[in-house]
Amino acid sequence: MALGLLSTGCGGADNGGSAAEKKTGEVTFWSFVKGSDKVADAFNRTHPGVKVNFESVPSGQEYYSKLTNAVKAGTVPDVAVVEYPQLPEFATQGELESLDKPLGSLVKAHFPASVSRLVELGGRTWGVPRDAAPLMLYYRKDFFKAHKIGVPKTWNEYRDMTVRVKKADPKTRGGVMFTDNPGLLSALSWQAGSRWFGTQQDAWKVSLDDAPSRKVADYWGGLARQGLVRSLSTLDPFWTSVQQNHTVAYVCASWCAGSQQATVPDQAGKWSVAPVPTWDGKPASAMYGGSSFVIPKGAKNSGAAAEFIKWITTDPAGMKAWVSDGTSSMFPADPRLVSVARTAFATDYFGGQDIYAVGSKSYKAVVPGWTWGPVMGTTNTSLIDGLPKVADGSVKLLDVLNSAQQATVKDIRHRGMKLAP
Repeated sequence: MALGLLSTGCGGADNGGSAAEKKTGEVTFWSFVKGSDKVADAFNRTHPGVKVNFESVPSGQEYYSKLTNAVKAGTVPDVAVVEYPQLPEFATQGELESLDKPLGSLVKAHFPASVSRLVELGGRTWGVPRDAAPLMLYYRKDFFKAHKIGVPKTWNEYRDMTVRVKKADPKTRGGVMFTDNPGLLSALSWQAGSRWFGTQQDAWKVSLDDAPSRKVADYWGGLARQGLVRSLSTLDPFWTSVQQNHTVAYVCASWCAGSQQATVPDQAGKWSVAPVPTWDGKPASAMYGGSSFVIPKGAKNSGAAAEFIKWITTDPAGMKAWVSDGTSSMFPADPRLVSVARTAFATDYFGGQDIYAVGSKSYKAVVPGWTWGPVMGTTNTSLIDGLPKVADGSVKLLDVLNSAQQATVKDIRHRGMKLAP
């Protein structure tokens, strides 16, 4: 069944269990994740038989192009970070070692199905999860209290909240629609019950415009058209709006806690987190982001690489090294490590609130069945091309999903993979 899911001429991606038995020597480690240098240093101090050489790489498409070119040139690192949406594309193109033999049992033993299925394809394990990135609602509790606005539990209540926020202060909004990152749109579709991708026997199924996604598109497109949420690019424009008190609520993942604390430190004590609103008021969540570690095809020391990956994803000492500097609020994909992260992350910014308790409930409520597609670079590019047009009112969000559906199907066919009828 796996063969039909992979590209024609995939160059050996089907070599299951090819990691070497050697567990000593030098390991080259590529990552753009915060704290990666500290994790490598901590591992080196406690594992004298292995030396990890960390190399910082840029994030985004520039990095993934660099990794693909390294596979072609035979100059790959032994360990690399790959985000969940990008993992199937690397696996289907034959650019990863199968981890069935060295780490497959570890993945099954340590990670819930909602995240382990994100690193599995065609019956093989291609990566080991690092973080889970469950959705949460961030809100300015002082603003909400001053204007007697309740914390929304449903999406209907969320719409009402955005109306009240705008009425209380015409310059302020209770939400954001990002114009340069489709990650939140996909997470909200996932939460609504959509399954953008799936497999049927040996073929791919693509459903970016299914009923749950259409519901999400109508809802968020309407909020944007009515000016109830702010349409912004991520990073600087978004954090500037928070800093200027122009954004007092937004949906994000667990990692936003650390980012906000580091970027907008002067609002300490003013923010709280809550479960993400749902359509029917019952717990339901999804993941916005998250990453895994892989062994690229052609790695020179995959045996030692597997030992390093195991330590940094499932060992308490490895988790402590990730969050020891206090800038990361990553939510461990391994539930047994949540207590380690909770202890390491200071809660002063959120008024002493246990944000990991909220994250744990969100993680448990992740809707099962989500799978990322094999050409997410194409899918995301199409979405990013259309999102700014939603912001300026020239197209509907549903039209953006339809265009991404067509572009995705076309590229899957172009790469020689099968599509379900």
